[in-house]
Amino acid sequence: MTVTAVTAPCITTPTIARIATPDNPFVTEGGAVLPIVDIAYETWGTLSPTRDNVVIVAHALTGNSHVASHGLGDEPGWWEPMVGPGAPIDTNRYFVICSNILGSCYGSTGPRSIDPLTGRRYNLRFPKITVRDIVNAQARLLDLLGIQKVFAVVGGSLGGMQVLEWAAMYPERVERIIPIAASGQFSDQGIAYNEVQRRVIMLDPAWNNGEYEDGQGPATGLAIARMLGVITYQSDELMTARFHRREEARYTAWPEFLGRYDVEGYLHYQGEKLVRRFDANSYLYLTRAMDSHDLGRGRGGYDAGLDRITARVLAIGIRSDILFWPAQIRDMVERLARLGKDVTYWELDSPNGHDAFLKDFDQIGPVIAAFLSCP
Repeated sequence: MTVTAVTAPCITTPTIARIATPDNPFVTEGGAVLPIVDIAYETWGTLSPTRDNVVIVAHALTGNSHVASHGLGDEPGWWEPMVGPGAPIDTNRYFVICSNILGSCYGSTGPRSIDPLTGRRYNLRFPKITVRDIVNAQARLLDLLGIQKVFAVVGGSLGGMQVLEWAAMYPERVERIIPIAASGQFSDQGIAYNEVQRRVIMLDPAWNNGEYEDGQGPATGLAIARMLGVITYQSDELMTARFHRREEARYTAWPEFLGRYDVEGYLHYQGEKLVRRFDANSYLYLTRAMDSHDLGRGRGGYDAGLDRITARVLAIGIRSDILFWPAQIRDMVERLARLGKDVTYWELDSPNGHDAFLKDFDQIGPVIAAFLSCP
């Protein structure tokens, strides 16, 4: 397969906020200092005079700040049916903010950004970041915007990890949370999936220890990493229904080996699609940030971490999810309930696997709308 790796373009034109300067640098959880940090973000709706109607939407691994269109002829967003006037997250009522996360490649500071101290791209000189660093950057953005209270934080997958850390790090700021397809700790199996993805990127000669130019990065490695990722985002039930062991592949970018099944061509297509819009070094850093997710780290254990949460919780699991098994989310909910928290569990009955929160809007939308509306 021939794929040209590019630095990901912005899907829309977000606002860029400088949340850290040399006089007020950003210090990561590990103690590294970033003298300048920019965060790209978008907003929908109108901030109330009392600034009490803020809903943060947190995006997943390769997402961006463009949750929904703005009605200005711009492209639909990745959660288009969920955010807007009259939508489940109703912008007639709520002021919605989504920021591109620290370490990503859609306008926020990350490994492909220029290090102001050297004038060169950070690449692997960018410090290790955690989900807590990502949330800390978002909190700084809200400080800059003069927003102290958050009505709700909602997001799925890596976004769900951010949701939970928002409630644990800033319990006094958050009223309610909706973590979707995410529990309070990333599993060892999830870390294993991520490590395989990282290794195929790093073993691509074009990766060059992270020192690649635009258009010359590890396209093959990143594509294969995405192929594995897509497998974890879906389910056997879905793949069987979609492909039925067909041997006539509808997409044939890579040379075949003793024939080809349709599902193989689908994975090749998904791999090439990501290469055209995402950066490999960002993929490495953000999968490692996912690995860091553990509410109990440095807080006296898992239950102690959960006990920091004072927000009302709607935790959403997905029946066919093999990345965050529903049992992991139910376990978190049961622990929260034993700690006396206001928590509700709802399970999305879908064959669409981990990605169901990006597809089954007819099911998930009314549940989220009801939770946001309940007194």
